[in-house]
Amino acid sequence: MTAPIKARAPAKINLTLHVTGQRDDGYHLLDSLVVFADVADTLSLAPSDQMRLKVDGPFADGVPADASNLVWKAAALCGGAYDIVLTKNIPHGAGLGGGSADAAAVLRLLDRPEFAPELGADVPVCLWDRPQRMRGIGDRLDRHHPVPSFALVLVNPGLHVATPDVFSALDTKSNGGLTDIPKTPDADWLTWLREQRNDLEPAALSVAPGIAHALDALRDAQLARMSGSGSTCFGIYPDIAQATGAASRIARVHPEWWVTACHTIGAQPS
Repeated sequence: MTAPIKARAPAKINLTLHVTGQRDDGYHLLDSLVVFADVADTLSLAPSDQMRLKVDGPFADGVPADASNLVWKAAALCGGAYDIVLTKNIPHGAGLGGGSADAAAVLRLLDRPEFAPELGADVPVCLWDRPQRMRGIGDRLDRHHPVPSFALVLVNPGLHVATPDVFSALDTKSNGGLTDIPKTPDADWLTWLREQRNDLEPAALSVAPGIAHALDALRDAQLARMSGSGSTCFGIYPDIAQATGAASRIARVHPEWWVTACHTIGAQPS
């Protein structure tokens, strides 16, 4: 029996997310600085006589274990059949990459990155867990930005926000892109980040007002913002000790939320 091969699917965080237009086919154009956190789903995969997917972990509920799952679709595109175990440690439908990150992990394991665009606009950026600028519909990736490693608190208030609903609620779909990204890890990244936006945040708040409570819980952060289309929000803290303390405080007040302190990965230490 072949031993399973394993991979991590780290949480994807949009530090910025500017919506710069919409194509005739309905796809929105984005300009986003994406980083990944050291909290992740995990996958194991082994050749089998037929395709099987088992989903476990704290956020397994509601995740299909059949051909509708992007993990299954990614493996099927690669050919062959596999026994796959997906452990969901990160809330799904939370603006953190979710199924796209999981599918990208399968493509990395099977060395078939060329299938990423067929699986969704967010899959290509998840193939590489380093800071990236993502433009277009997710197809234009610049992978060499010297972003420092940030200490973060991630907060998900348990609200499921449908991405199409958020895009539909956008007031303006043609906004400016990112300003010039700092060129060194010791630059004043916080000032630059404060000057950027997540254009989906006001729209998501109109769809799910409860997201405001997550942002308010992060009010002591150096910067608090929603990631992706929500509902997860992140706060940047000076160091991991302060992030851990903030996460503990928030979890005590809101034990029903998912709260974790983490670092961004694949970047230069600050």
